Amino acid sequence: MQKQPLYVKTILLLCLFFIQPLNAGMPQKSIRPPSYQGRFYPADRSELVRTIQDWVRQADPEVLAAQKNGKVKALIMPHAGYIYSGLTAGHGAAMVQGESYAKVIIMGPDHRVGFSGCSVSRAAAWQTPLGKTPLHAHAQHLLGIKKLFHTDMNSERLEHSLEVVLPFIQACLGHFTLVPVVVGQCDIPKTARAINEILDPDTLLVVSSDLSHFLPYDEAVRKDKATINMILNGDSNAFRKSPNAACGKIPVLMLMEIAQKRKWQPRLIHYTNSGDTAGDRSRVVGYCAIAYLKDEGDRFSQAQGKILVNCARQALAEKLGMPTAMKGGDAGTRGIEDDDLLSQHRAVFVTLYLNGRLRGCIGSLNAVEPVMDNVRRHALNAAFRDPRFPALRKEEFQQVTIEVSILTPPKVLEYTDAEDLISKLQPGRDGLIIQKGHYRATYLPQVWEQLPDPEAFLSSLCRKAGMPVNEWKKGDLDIRTYQVQYFEEVH
Repeated sequence: MQKQPLYVKTILLLCLFFIQPLNAGMPQKSIRPPSYQGRFYPADRSELVRTIQDWVRQADPEVLAAQKNGKVKALIMPHAGYIYSGLTAGHGAAMVQGESYAKVIIMGPDHRVGFSGCSVSRAAAWQTPLGKTPLHAHAQHLLGIKKLFHTDMNSERLEHSLEVVLPFIQACLGHFTLVPVVVGQCDIPKTARAINEILDPDTLLVVSSDLSHFLPYDEAVRKDKATINMILNGDSNAFRKSPNAACGKIPVLMLMEIAQKRKWQPRLIHYTNSGDTAGDRSRVVGYCAIAYLKDEGDRFSQAQGKILVNCARQALAEKLGMPTAMKGGDAGTRGIEDDDLLSQHRAVFVTLYLNGRLRGCIGSLNAVEPVMDNVRRHALNAAFRDPRFPALRKEEFQQVTIEVSILTPPKVLEYTDAEDLISKLQPGRDGLIIQKGHYRATYLPQVWEQLPDPEAFLSSLCRKAGMPVNEWKKGDLDIRTYQVQYFEEVH
């Protein structure tokens, strides 16, 4: 065989070097590989799936349903090692499990490099043990705004705040495209506007952030509760000035600005810290999962309220085999199919009165079905399944009066002690949910009419929950508030 000259071999090797990546499909250099698998989270795919599923399953379905009213628009999730923050991250991911989003924007803080502006990946896809997630074209769009966005390759390789969150999103959503943004020191209003411009109804915005770092357990809990309250109340000025509040303070501030413009409302889903999970309580890191939903501030009109009340009466009439002529007018239930508000998932209570006295009241704090279906179900429950009363009789049907209450999503009431709790209650306006362990009860705002004194109100609610009447004075109840819009039949 004739020996080839050295320069020919060199040319052949160069050809192989340049051709091989093309034959491999997507060039390897365009895939951002995982840097923290096997360290912050399992490297084995099966173990990672199992780990995430375990965390997500621990999220209380009732808590999730009570907080969820429509499609989640944004999430705040933690980014520590899974043994520390996985439980809280799982609660956040559970809020979007099974949903469909075309695009997910993940914003996390720069821990490793130190730069101005924001670093946006130029990769074609990001990879974890769960597979490759392609980048959306909006990543390239942001890079076109050169004063705000660039690519820092050291950050691309070293930053963990985006990568640690991504597997939870992959596991719960399946297919989507990604816009990964590592946030440095930046112009918050301008950067928030740029992110806001690429949001649409099929986008989920995720902010990756832990809370306070390395405080003693009790101090951390107090600090984190104050921080969470600032976020829930949209108090960006106090949050901005608060030291050691969150490592992702800048992206959280961006989210708060976007949420204010878009009228997204934050809901606390879960809080814990490393001292609750796998760490020493002398130096803990705090974690929260907060979901943002579109403000369902739409109020039901009187005409819609009449439809809801008539719907409840129709359900009772059908159950009793009675004529279904509607009380209080002939609105019936016409027009339901074309009414978006009547198709929303809303929590409701249905109350029955007979001769001005309570005859039954049952509802749900969970917005798990359209409001019309919820009204029908709880009208039947109030009439036939309230354990305090016998089943409604045919002869009572025409005399009974129906009231339908529509609940807003509950919000956590942060308080320090019994005195602080009393000062924060709004008699006549707030419905209250109290919970401690498996004890739980609620009073609608209408109950304030019978119990106008806050101490008597709280004591009675504790008794209803099966707790000692003075349990609220200990200052350790989980308390949530909500408001209602209610409609009653007019004779």
